[in-house]
Amino acid sequence: MPHSRILTPVLIGGSLILLINFALRASFGVFQIPIAQDFGWPRAEFSLAIAIQNLAWGIGQPIFGAMAERWGDRWAIIVGAILYSSGLILTAFATTPASIQLLEIIVGFGIAGTGFGVILAVVGRATSDDNRSLALGIATAAGSAGQVFGAPLAEGLLAFYPWQSVFIIFGVIVLSTMLFLPMLGDGRPATPSQLEDSMGTVLRRAFRDPSFMMIFAGFFSCGYQLGFITAHFPAMITEMCGPIDPAGMLAGLGITTTSALGAIAISLIGLANIGGAILAGYLGKRYTKKYLLAGIYTLRTIAAAAFILTPMTPATVVVFSLVMGGLWLATVPLTSGLVAYIYGLRYMGTLYGFVFLSHQLGSFMGVWLGGKLYDASGDYFLVWWIGVGIGAFSALIHLPVREAPYRIPAPAI
Repeated sequence: MPHSRILTPVLIGGSLILLINFALRASFGVFQIPIAQDFGWPRAEFSLAIAIQNLAWGIGQPIFGAMAERWGDRWAIIVGAILYSSGLILTAFATTPASIQLLEIIVGFGIAGTGFGVILAVVGRATSDDNRSLALGIATAAGSAGQVFGAPLAEGLLAFYPWQSVFIIFGVIVLSTMLFLPMLGDGRPATPSQLEDSMGTVLRRAFRDPSFMMIFAGFFSCGYQLGFITAHFPAMITEMCGPIDPAGMLAGLGITTTSALGAIAISLIGLANIGGAILAGYLGKRYTKKYLLAGIYTLRTIAAAAFILTPMTPATVVVFSLVMGGLWLATVPLTSGLVAYIYGLRYMGTLYGFVFLSHQLGSFMGVWLGGKLYDASGDYFLVWWIGVGIGAFSALIHLPVREAPYRIPAPAI
């Protein structure tokens, strides 16, 4: 039964699971340089591993969404947590690029089982129509809260332990998500009498609907930009940013190297997005979601172009991180809310899972191209400009979306 109040045990428990999920996932970019230096690999090898992880996450999202809707939310989350943990621990013992890349498939599926597709559907079904957009924004913000300390936690642990030990520690932390399962309710699947249409029928309708395909295509650029920045921005800052002033504010805060600044940049993005995601959820309740999405992608495009056109200094890194952070996951409550509004709640997890697959295809391209083009050219300029162009495309493709509850077309006479 949907609750009329915002803060419910379901929202709190789901938010805590997302917090842990994203704290660890957002830290992978910090491992780029340590792993490359440890094995003497080119940058593209671990980049491909992260790209494969993102792709597996995307493929796994509709699968876990369907699993939750057929067998219950708890089973989907438990399976996801076990896969996530085992993938991280096994990665600590990998010694070849191929083995790490294959293991990231397990990690990616684990992220899917404990991530947005499953949790947002749980939150959406447990929240009233009036509060759904804001509740989705709060849950999304929880993921950003994890991002605030995930990368700095990895950076701090790497100062004392080898990267292999850090992966094992993270694997143990993932299992703690199962402590919050009782807060999500019984998580029982719907009975056949509760279903108006089968999953296959709903999926066929959605994929024949031009609006669904426009939402699907538009989410690609979000994944491209987020995947590239999460995986490569710390290394990009480490190598391309100007020096930190020893007498400046950053040094006074203990940030004395560009490597530390790279980890802090990911944290700042997550910090700013706590407010950005909640604000997006709040606005989505009052304004047309497709226009809000178009505006977010436009602002991202302008911010990314301005950043790469100016000399990279610690100050521009901080400003860009805060601006991009405000827009970072603001698309998630609006996109998931749009799917729920148009197609209903019953199969929200599966339908949003397919939309999220597009996000992860973009993420795969951003991460993989980042490493590939870096090895070819020695910098990230080309892959950055590709992201600018794709962002402009997403701003435009959301405009024709039909934002109204889906109605079955009347048969032709």
